[in-house]
Amino acid sequence: MSDNQNKPTILVVDDVPENIDILTGILKDDYRVRAATNGPSALSLVKKMPPDLVLLDVMMPGMDGFEVCRELKADLASRKIPVIFVTAMGEVEDESRGFAVGCVDYITKPVSPPIVKHRIKTHLALYDQNRGLETQVQERTVELEQTRLQVIHRLGRASEYRDNETGLHVIRMSHYAYSIGLAAGLSREEAALLLNAAPMHDVGKIGIPDSILIKPAKLTSDEWTLMRRHCEYGAAIIGDYAHPLFQSSRSIALTHHEKWNGEGYPNGLKGDRIPLFGRIVALADVFDALTNKRPYKDAWSVEASLAWISGQRGEHFDPELTDIFLSIVPDIMKFMEKYAEDQGPMVGAHV
Repeated sequence: MSDNQNKPTILVVDDVPENIDILTGILKDDYRVRAATNGPSALSLVKKMPPDLVLLDVMMPGMDGFEVCRELKADLASRKIPVIFVTAMGEVEDESRGFAVGCVDYITKPVSPPIVKHRIKTHLALYDQNRGLETQVQERTVELEQTRLQVIHRLGRASEYRDNETGLHVIRMSHYAYSIGLAAGLSREEAALLLNAAPMHDVGKIGIPDSILIKPAKLTSDEWTLMRRHCEYGAAIIGDYAHPLFQSSRSIALTHHEKWNGEGYPNGLKGDRIPLFGRIVALADVFDALTNKRPYKDAWSVEASLAWISGQRGEHFDPELTDIFLSIVPDIMKFMEKYAEDQGPMVGAHV
């Protein structure tokens, strides 16, 4: 890379070529200088090759400098580029208007080379400093998001250890939920949120005694009453925080055992009163539970599991989501095979 390519780029905008020549002569030793003789050309150049700073004439035919600056500040891609007005207009009201539309400084004509160089140097330094701070903030934000994800995933894994299962269960059902969500019309960002929140669905099992949690027989009425409380325990463990990841995790933990017909638990929610993420995770969780061995049951075949889920359309499960799930079985099977348990062949269904 040449020395010239390492230099900051200044865009000079003026409808008078002689003015452009003067500013270019002042700046060419220290900066790369590009020029435009009207507003539309300047905006086009900024889009193609964003400069580090714009020196902008105010009085231009057609689109004046105020309008050019307003357009630059309205575009997310260029709004942070510093704009300095270069003008013969020195009245207070004109300066106020310039600052109102987003300029950072004024230089009056005829220009003084030392003033031009000093103002540009100052505002480039501030611009670089702001970009550095933004980079630090972005890096810290990524770190914080990764920490939140690790907290969620570790708690999810903790619940699986309590339930005598491997972490593959939460991996499989989370990817099932992600696939269902995308097919149901969630954006990639929303589906990713679902993927990362779903592992917390059974975190409340941490509060259930082993004698109930891993009992290899049918639960008594009292045991079943206590077992159902894992949804509320999970919501309490996650807490009520504003961040979408925690909000989604809490909602899933609390509602993934609700049923479309209103006969689920803990709150007997019915139909679309059940949050969407809870309805999706209900399908993903039950399918994985059916097709894998548990302390109280052998693994069902995929065919038997799909038939049972189909039979629960409009009863246990959201009918529209059930249809979507059944339409993407090939995608579901890819994750099922990728994260399969080493538990031998599946056996036929039994009640």
